[in-house]
Amino acid sequence: MSPVFRPLRRTRSLYDWFTPLDGCPRCGYAYEREDGYFLMAVWGVQYGVVALVGLGLGFGLLAATGSLVWSIVGAAVPTAAVGLLFVRYAMAFYLALDHYFDPHLPPAG
Repeated sequence: MSPVFRPLRRTRSLYDWFTPLDGCPRCGYAYEREDGYFLMAVWGVQYGVVALVGLGLGFGLLAATGSLVWSIVGAAVPTAAVGLLFVRYAMAFYLALDHYFDPHLPPAG
C-alpha cells in the first residue's frame, strides 16, 4: 500500500496537509485527476462528519451545562480541529470509493 498524502513528519504547510501526492509509485494511479476532483469529498463526506460531531458536541454540552453560550464556544474549537484533521481521511475515502466503482484499469494489449 502506498501513501496518498505526505507523512506528518514531512508536512511543512497547510498546502502539504491538504494536497495529495501525484500518484501511486507502484502502479501509476493518479490520485487527483482534475481540478475540483475532491470537491465532493470535502463537501459531502467531510462536511457531514464534522457537522455531526459539532451538533452532537453542542447538544451534549447544552444538556450538561444548560448554557447556550458555553455550548457554542465549547463545541466550536473541537469542531474546527476535527475538520482540519479529518480532511485527509475524507479525501482518501472518496478516492477509494471512486477507484472501487471506476477502477481506471490500463488498456489491455
